[in-house]
Amino acid sequence: MIQEESVWEHGRVLVIGSAGMDVVGRLDGELEAGTSNPAWIRSSFGGVGRNVAENLAHLGASASLISAVGNDAVGGELLHHLTSVGVDTQALIRAPEYATGAYLAVLDAAGNLRFALDDMRVMQAVTSVHLKQHAALFQNADMLFLDANLSPQALRTAFSLARKARLPVVADPTSAGLAERLRPYLGRLYCIVPNAREAAVLTGVTFDEADQNGALVAARRLVAAGVEIAVITLAEFGLCYATAESSGYIPAIRTAVVDPTGAGDALTAALIIALLNGISLDDAMQLGVSAASLTLRHRGAVVPDLSLEKLYEYLVV
Repeated sequence: MIQEESVWEHGRVLVIGSAGMDVVGRLDGELEAGTSNPAWIRSSFGGVGRNVAENLAHLGASASLISAVGNDAVGGELLHHLTSVGVDTQALIRAPEYATGAYLAVLDAAGNLRFALDDMRVMQAVTSVHLKQHAALFQNADMLFLDANLSPQALRTAFSLARKARLPVVADPTSAGLAERLRPYLGRLYCIVPNAREAAVLTGVTFDEADQNGALVAARRLVAAGVEIAVITLAEFGLCYATAESSGYIPAIRTAVVDPTGAGDALTAALIIALLNGISLDDAMQLGVSAASLTLRHRGAVVPDLSLEKLYEYLVV
C-alpha cells in the first residue's frame, strides 16, 4: 500500500543537467521529405535536468539546479520561470559565449518520435571548477540527479563530490549517443533510468520496447555492473526494473499520446520522491508510470499543475 502523501518528507535533491528550449512538431500526416509538412508546432522550456527539477518542485521536493543557459532572452525567461516554480537557481550559469540550449523534435501523427536534434554546447560552461565552488549543495542534499549532457570531466567531479557527501546518485543517460559517458560510473549509481536504446548501449543487450524479457535481461546486467536499481523505460509498454534481490514489470497506463516529450523525466522525478520516502520499489515504479502518463497527455515537457495528489488520482493499483 502506497503511504499517504501527507506523511511524505519530500527531501532535498540536487539536479545537474541541461536546461533549454524545446521545439516540437507533430505531423498531420505522413512525412514527405524535401518539402514543408503540415504539423502543429509548439515551444516550451525543456532539458532533462530542468524538467526533472521542475517536476520535483511541483511534487514538493526542495530542488536545486546546476546548469547553464546563454546570456540571451530565452535564457533569462527560463531562469525566471524556474525561480517562479520554486527551483533554486543560485548555481545556474549565464554563459555569454553560448546560446541557450535547444531541442528540436519531429513526431509522427500518432505522437511517436521520428527524429530529434539538440544543441547543448552551453553545458560546457558547467565545469569541474564550478561544481567544486558549489560543493555545499552536495553536502546539503539527500540525493543527486544528473544527466549525461555533462562533460566527462564534469561528470568525474560530480561523482567525486557525491562520494565525499555520501550522496546516492540517480542518472539519466539522456540519449544513445551520450549514454557511454555513464559507463565508468555504473558501480557508483544508486539508480539509472535508460530507455531501450540507451540500455542497449550500456549493456550490449538489444531489444525493442515490447520485449519485457529482453528489458529484464538488460536491467539485470546493469545491476551486475554495480547499479543498485536499474529502471528501463519502455514507452507505451511501461517499464522493467531490477535490483540484486528482485525484478519486475509495470505496464503503462493507457492514455492518448499528445506529446511524449518529458514523460521520462516526470517518471524519474516521481521515482526520486518515492525512493527518498522509503516507498516500496513496486509502488515507486507505479507512481513513476502515473507521472509519465499524465505528461504524455500534456502538450509540453512538464505538466504545470503536477502534484502528488494528481499522481494518486491517476494511479492504477
